[in-house]
Amino acid sequence: MSSLVKEDLEKKLFKPLSQNLYEFIEIEFSVQDRYYLCVSVTKNEEVKIIMVKHYRIGLDEKYEVTKKWSLNDLQMIDGKEADTDPVLDAPPLPFQDTPSAASLSRLATPAEWHPAPSASIGFSLFRTASPSFSTESTSGAEFVTCPDREVVGEQQLPVGGLLEGHSLVVVAATAPSGFCVGGPASAQPGSVRPCAKMTAIKHALQRDIFTPNDERLLSIVNVCKAGKKKKNCFLCATVTTERPVQVKVVKVKKSDKGDFYKRQIAWALRDLAVVDAKDAIKENPEFDLHFEKVYKWVASSTAEKNAFISCIWKLNQRYLRKKIDFVNVSSQLLEELPKVTEESVPSGENQSVTGGDEEAVDEYQELNAREEQDIEIMMEGCEYAISNAEAFAEKLSRELQVLDGANIQSIMASEKQVNILMKLLDEALKEVDQIELKLSSYEEMLQSVKEQMDQISESNHLIHLSNTNNVKLLLEIEFLVNHMDLAKGHIKALQEGDLGSSRGIEACTNAADALLQCMNVALRPGHDMLLAVKQQQQHFSDLREHFARRLASHLNNVFVQQGHDQSSTLAQHSIELTLPNHHPFHRDLLRYAKLMEWLKSTDYGKYEGLTKNYMDYLSRLYEREIKDFFEVAKIKMTGTTKESKKFGLHGSSGKLTGSTSSLNKLSVQSSGNRRSQSSSLLDMGNMSASDLDVADRTKFDKIFEQVLSELEPLCLAEQDFISKFFKLQQHPSMPGTMTEAEDLDGGTLSRQHNSGTQLTVSSEKDMIRQMMIKIFRCIEPELNNLIALGDKIDSFNSLYMLVKMSHHVWTAQNVDPASFLSTTLGNVLVTVKRNFDKCISNQIRQMEEVKISKKSKVGILPFVAEFEEFAGLAESIFKSAERRGDLDKAYTKLIRGVFVNVEKVANESQKTPRDVVMMENFHHIFATLSRLKISCLEAEKKEAKQKYTDHLQSYVIYSLGQPLEKLNHFFEGVEARVAQGIREEEVSYQLAFNKQELRKVIKEYPGKEVKKGLDNLYKKVDKHLCEEENLLQVVWHSMQDEFIRQYKHFEGLIARCYPGSGVTMEFTIQDILDYCSSIAQSH
Repeated sequence: MSSLVKEDLEKKLFKPLSQNLYEFIEIEFSVQDRYYLCVSVTKNEEVKIIMVKHYRIGLDEKYEVTKKWSLNDLQMIDGKEADTDPVLDAPPLPFQDTPSAASLSRLATPAEWHPAPSASIGFSLFRTASPSFSTESTSGAEFVTCPDREVVGEQQLPVGGLLEGHSLVVVAATAPSGFCVGGPASAQPGSVRPCAKMTAIKHALQRDIFTPNDERLLSIVNVCKAGKKKKNCFLCATVTTERPVQVKVVKVKKSDKGDFYKRQIAWALRDLAVVDAKDAIKENPEFDLHFEKVYKWVASSTAEKNAFISCIWKLNQRYLRKKIDFVNVSSQLLEELPKVTEESVPSGENQSVTGGDEEAVDEYQELNAREEQDIEIMMEGCEYAISNAEAFAEKLSRELQVLDGANIQSIMASEKQVNILMKLLDEALKEVDQIELKLSSYEEMLQSVKEQMDQISESNHLIHLSNTNNVKLLLEIEFLVNHMDLAKGHIKALQEGDLGSSRGIEACTNAADALLQCMNVALRPGHDMLLAVKQQQQHFSDLREHFARRLASHLNNVFVQQGHDQSSTLAQHSIELTLPNHHPFHRDLLRYAKLMEWLKSTDYGKYEGLTKNYMDYLSRLYEREIKDFFEVAKIKMTGTTKESKKFGLHGSSGKLTGSTSSLNKLSVQSSGNRRSQSSSLLDMGNMSASDLDVADRTKFDKIFEQVLSELEPLCLAEQDFISKFFKLQQHPSMPGTMTEAEDLDGGTLSRQHNSGTQLTVSSEKDMIRQMMIKIFRCIEPELNNLIALGDKIDSFNSLYMLVKMSHHVWTAQNVDPASFLSTTLGNVLVTVKRNFDKCISNQIRQMEEVKISKKSKVGILPFVAEFEEFAGLAESIFKSAERRGDLDKAYTKLIRGVFVNVEKVANESQKTPRDVVMMENFHHIFATLSRLKISCLEAEKKEAKQKYTDHLQSYVIYSLGQPLEKLNHFFEGVEARVAQGIREEEVSYQLAFNKQELRKVIKEYPGKEVKKGLDNLYKKVDKHLCEEENLLQVVWHSMQDEFIRQYKHFEGLIARCYPGSGVTMEFTIQDILDYCSSIAQSH
């Protein structure tokens, strides 16, 4: 390293001076600058001692001669002691008891410089109010103890530096050992000794680690990790010598294998977030640095920690935009030191370690490219520009003087031209004065012209304003004439137009539209104040009132005439089951639809009166038509004249009005006739349909369908006409409003009409519905009466009515869910559904009230047959109906009732065994359900089959116990002995069951007796069973199988209990088969 420095010194400094470098030694006064004491020999062989300052500008290393001495002037060289350290054992440097700037300055004299690895001393500066202080020794080091000291700051004081200010106590505080402090109580008062150990470490780190990386070491602290007693390391604050300056905190550790240091880790200062000094008041060597994680350190002394934190703070203030947070740090450490300029210190003595170099760098301004190029060209023209700076500077000074002289001569030579230029300027000023005089005269002339032009402009403005007003007035008049003038033809049509002809209606319609446009024109502000406008508006109002009265009177006459004309056609429709067609009437009235719209927008009172009159006239007309129509339907339902007498209908006197009294009378007569004709054990009253054939039910179904088919188009046509004629919009609404008009029945509407109460509606849709309800107020009561009549004639008619009514309701709701037809049919459907439910309930009640004969066998119960009839009829009616769910629910209720009541009748039967009643009826139910294939009754079908099978088996077992009674008793005793624990082969040794007793019992049942017993059994079964179900052969075959099973059981017992006895039955299985076959054939 020293050889490189020596070579560099010779090349850049001594060869240009024509000297040879003989030897040199490095003296470091600061971290930024280095000083070398060099011994050189000139051409004249004169020995010189030269002090050289080394510094850097950018990347270039520079050397500057600061002091020169001749060897002839050297008086003495003091090598101290040969066996002692030249620094650690150096004598104290004296100063006065109370140090001052004057006393410290004595340290800076060149004669007191000492050759050493480092001559830099670390100082802590304290301000004290007390002149007396003492020292104490700790671990071989002497510390100052001041009673009331205050830390002023810490800096590296170079030898030769000047400290200005008040009295200070100077304390060496950069290493834990080697302190010598000054003061009145000190052992060596008035002395200070450099702390060499820390300075040597700092010098070594700068030389070996940071200088090769172009970095400068500014501060160092000896630390170890908190809580761990390991080897110490050093935290160093460094800056780069190149721009942009990079500030780093470097951790350096001493190698375990040798006396050298190695760089362990480095952090950029911009990554430092927080510096935590732990305690701002008490002395505490611990501190934390928050980088990407928190690093906890313990410094070797509080002074080192404070010096390091102060250096970090200054670097942060100078170089970083992002400010670091300093926590628990004394505010005195965060005070920035005043800047020391180069003029305040002697030549060759630089600024403080922590601030001077950075400020010098900041004052330096880098040359731009052109300046560098010019300097290079200039230096190339002078060979000695580098080797002899003084000669080069002298040459530049001479050239500058030459250029200054040239500039002065040039200025003096241009004086004549300046005089000529001044003369020309004077002439130009005279010309400007003449031009100004002319411009003034022109301005006076233009002023008179301006006044005249202003008068002309004002006149033109008034003329333009008048023309504008006239144009606007004309536009307003044209607007009023065009929009508020009604043609004479329109006025004549409104006053005298013929409302009975198509041409007259068209002319009146056009005139009414024109009048409406004139009345609704949007007048501009102020028009309504004009007298002509007011008169015209009054004229329009009179025309409107007159035409509205004329139109309302004409339409009222048309409504009345239509009622009379339609009444004359009722006679021909009363014979057939049809309703009169109102299409011609609707077609004639629709010609006035536009006029009705005009009347609605201009005179709502007359429009509302027409609406009320239309409802009054048409409601009476439709009431007559609908009542006659339903009267014909009732007559056709009850049949011909002969049948009418049967139901109490005698011409006009026996007219079916649908009232409660007439229906009750009909009910009593029809039920009485059916009771007289019925041969069933069960008296079902009017619920029985045994005397009605399929043709009667089909006729009722057709009549009821025709009634609904006639009503539906009538209502839809009238609703469509009302919406078009009265200009009411039919807004589609959501389903679910079927019964919203239930309270508005015929009686309520009649009371509203009689009291003259005006219908109030909230929308046009509601108004259409209200009008339809009032016009057709008789439809719902008439339909209910017709439904009641059908239900009285035959309760099964409710099935037809439920299907038909459901279909029509579904169709109406698809068209308009909120229409009158949909609502009315929905209300009637509720009644039909109630009748249907009532029919089911009545059938169940009749099942519960059934009575059987005690003298005859029961057979198939009447309600079982009735269920078969009901199910067959219902399946044919509900084949593809929308209300299949209602029928399935009814099926479930009926079949449960049938099951319960069959068992009830079987328990009450005295003539017929219970098993026979259950077996026959459940067999009939199973056969019916299997034939009809009703999906919702699959479980009941299986249950019916199971009950039939169980009771068949029970009846067979019960009946077969009689023919071989003694034999059954004998073997029951044998089985009892075996059950008691006697072995089967030992049963024959029992006295009551020995072989002789067995033979005796068997002899009592020869084949002839068995056949006779079976024949009697067959006759008994034949008496129990009814012929309708034809179950005799089925039962007989089951008995045959059961008898054979018992025979085989007896044979098995004989073989096991009486082995080898040779005892057998006197008849065989084949004999049993022959007996049963011959008995069945004989009967």
